[in-house]
Amino acid sequence: MQPVADFPAGNDDGDRIIKVDHAGEHGAVNLYSGQIFMARFTAPGLVDELKQFRAHEQRHRAIFAAELARRGRARCRSYWLCGAGGRVLGLITGLMGAGAISATTVAVERVVLRHLENQLSALQGKDPFAVAAISAIVAEERQHHDCSASHIQGGTFWSGFLSPVVSGSTEVVIWLGMRL
Repeated sequence: MQPVADFPAGNDDGDRIIKVDHAGEHGAVNLYSGQIFMARFTAPGLVDELKQFRAHEQRHRAIFAAELARRGRARCRSYWLCGAGGRVLGLITGLMGAGAISATTVAVERVVLRHLENQLSALQGKDPFAVAAISAIVAEERQHHDCSASHIQGGTFWSGFLSPVVSGSTEVVIWLGMRL
C-alpha cells in the first residue's frame, strides 16, 4: 500500500511515533486485560473501571492503526513485545491487588503522558495527522492517571516499589520501539 498523497513525504518522525504509540496501546490493552482477569479475585471494586480503561485503550489502538493504514506503514516490530509485556505486568500487578493495580496505572500513564506531550510539541506544524491522532487520546490517558492516583493513599508500599520499576520498564519499551 502506498502512502496517501496528502501526507508530507519523508516524515519519518511521525511514522515512527505513530508506530510506537500503536504498539504501546496494544501493550495497554493487554495490561488492563491481565489486571481485569486477576482483579476479579483481588480487587473486584476496580473491575468496571479497568474495563472502561481497556475500552479506551482499544479505541486508542484503533486510532493509531487507522493512521498507520492511511500512511501505508506496517506496525512496529515491538508490537508483540508490548502485548506480551503488558499482559505479564497486568497479571502480576493484578495478583497483588488494588494498590498495585493503581500504582502501575499511575506509573505507566505518567510516562505515557510525558511522551505524548513531547510528541505533540515535536510534531506541531510538521505532521498534522499525527498531531490529530495523538491529541485524540490525551484526555483519556490523563483520566486513567488521575483516577488511579485518587485510589492511592499516601506513600504506599506499591507506589514506592512499583513506580520506578514500571516507569523504567515503560521508558525502555518506548526507547526500543523507536529504534526497531
